[in-house]
Amino acid sequence: MLDYPTPPFPEQKQPMPGFTAKMNPVPDHGEKSYKGSGRLTGKKAVITGADSGIGRAVALAYAREGADVLISYLNEDGDAEETKRLIEEAGRKAVLVPGDIQSPAHCRSMIDTAVKELGGIDILVNNAAHQASFSDIGDISDEEWELTFKVNIHAMFYLTKAAVPHMKPGSAIINTASINSDNPNPSLLAYATTKGAIQNFTAGLAQLLAEKGIRANTVAPGPIWTPLIPSTLPEDSVANFGKQVPMKRPGQPAELATTYVMLADPLSSYVSGATVAVTGGRPII
Repeated sequence: MLDYPTPPFPEQKQPMPGFTAKMNPVPDHGEKSYKGSGRLTGKKAVITGADSGIGRAVALAYAREGADVLISYLNEDGDAEETKRLIEEAGRKAVLVPGDIQSPAHCRSMIDTAVKELGGIDILVNNAAHQASFSDIGDISDEEWELTFKVNIHAMFYLTKAAVPHMKPGSAIINTASINSDNPNPSLLAYATTKGAIQNFTAGLAQLLAEKGIRANTVAPGPIWTPLIPSTLPEDSVANFGKQVPMKRPGQPAELATTYVMLADPLSSYVSGATVAVTGGRPII
């Protein structure tokens, strides 16, 4: 068992969307710990928000399991280049696609790029998310509410709709929800609402795509140490982040990677419509 950091952490604040190298401690994405075993050999994966955090850990794991990866990200070029380096170091192809997934046209273009550059799509991981913290509903602007839905749920629809025609039987769609889907944090009202929608979207999608042989599942992380935390939460919350779960610490991105691998693995052929909680011991019931 790895000895991961526990709070309290140094108080820290970053502008959105945050950068990995500026975090203290720096997150673990499995750079030294994840060892592949060929579970995804020859697969082609599209991962949004793959520049850092959970997305980087999943991209790294997929590459070490034998998959080529399209890395979708907003504008964090330095983080994205590091993810690309890790994928290529594993001997797999990496394609960088910066841009705003709020745009339906960008989402469709991204899928077209994956088909052209990777030769197809076997796995779609809808992982990118926007969150912001507010103590009063009156502080949430109309624009902030709409932005959260556009990034977190609308983009998921655009990407899935564009990807499905290119996906063969045995393909997998994995959507990142949250513990907030079932236990919403009131200070994350907009974010938590979209995460509940993601869980519902995935449950319906799994039924809709079953006849096509395409599986859809959700991962529901608890508190995970990613750039989203110092860039969206108050400094005092960052200092004690993760203390609220039974393990008394935040999860590291590396600790989620095996869940995403399992859900993408063709051997998980009867797993669809599921939500897998990765919450440090806090139950989702």
